[in-house]
Amino acid sequence: MSTLERSTAAEATGQRPDAGPGFASALRGRGRVAGLDGLRTVAVLLVIVYHVRPDLVPGGSVGVDVFFTISGFVITRLLVTEYARDGRIGLWSFYRRRWQRLMPALLVMCAVTAVLSVTLALPLFQGAWMAAVLAAGSVVNLVRAGNAGTYSDLTAPLSHTWSLGVEEQFYLAWPLLLLALLRHARARAVLGWVTVLCVLPVLWRTVLWDPSAAHRIYNGPDTRADQLLVGALLALVLARLRADDPRLALLRRWAGRLCRPALVLLALIAWQVPITEVSGWNPVWYTVGFLAAALLTACVVAALDLCPDSGPARLLSLSVPVWIGRNLSYGMYLWHYPVIRLLHDLGVRGDALLPAGLAATLGAALASYVLVERPPLRRRRPVPRPVVGAAG
Repeated sequence: MSTLERSTAAEATGQRPDAGPGFASALRGRGRVAGLDGLRTVAVLLVIVYHVRPDLVPGGSVGVDVFFTISGFVITRLLVTEYARDGRIGLWSFYRRRWQRLMPALLVMCAVTAVLSVTLALPLFQGAWMAAVLAAGSVVNLVRAGNAGTYSDLTAPLSHTWSLGVEEQFYLAWPLLLLALLRHARARAVLGWVTVLCVLPVLWRTVLWDPSAAHRIYNGPDTRADQLLVGALLALVLARLRADDPRLALLRRWAGRLCRPALVLLALIAWQVPITEVSGWNPVWYTVGFLAAALLTACVVAALDLCPDSGPARLLSLSVPVWIGRNLSYGMYLWHYPVIRLLHDLGVRGDALLPAGLAATLGAALASYVLVERPPLRRRRPVPRPVVGAAG
């Protein structure tokens, strides 16, 4: 096909003929992957159960690892699709959308926590206003990373927001780095550089590892970056492979085969590996374990995207978990920790705390979605893109 023919074909589909060299498959337009929303629901429920009953799932914090890899995948898919379509990434627009999606609900949760700390004599909320300030600034993870011994009480009331800090710091840095790679490197080189970036945190954790450095490794944006970058690498690989590329068929086949074993291994980690407690697992988990969890999650994510008719994909795509994951998972993660602490201070203890905490968390997340999160999203109107037809 001549250059003129390629240009005419690109115009007929509304695509720039020179945009996103090497990643044109990002424009295939798979849309939202329903199974990922279902996986979000499973991950957030795992974290909530872990925070209430760690004896049931001592490794339940692996749900956060799953969230990291999903986030890296979804954000990178959006960015590379924009670059393939427009030949650019609107950084200001990206940051604005992230702020509108994440910050209003976070700020409301922080404000409510601060008010509780100064108006009610609740033991678990003493000094929570300072934790609210740190959480609003997305720096709880940095403060926790500086604790060599036990965690200080400074961040305790909102300690769960450490993971939101890691993601926010990734969102600040990754679009800039990805844009530089896309502009100045060929597609194959981009994949190579991102692969190297996935390995560097493992080497860095190995250098840092010492029992006294556990908090530094667990909370650092640099020491957890590989989990987000593995998701990013998967998104770039899928954007690179054409629909007729035999490597895509191979990836689809192996993703389908590995999905169930990956889910089983993640479940075993949640059930048997005390990630945040002192144990014999610590040297392994705090060096290569985070990457292993990311790779297992990437297998599941790839299968959900490429094999939507598989058993796990159909199960995770059921309407209820998909709706919860799409609309409430963020609010559930935000509110579960202060809600559980509030119920505990009000006298809800023992076996009643978990069901009461889940019910109250769902209620708080639903209120957050309807009153705080949804209005800014509804005000965002997509700008229609003119498509030049073949006749035009």
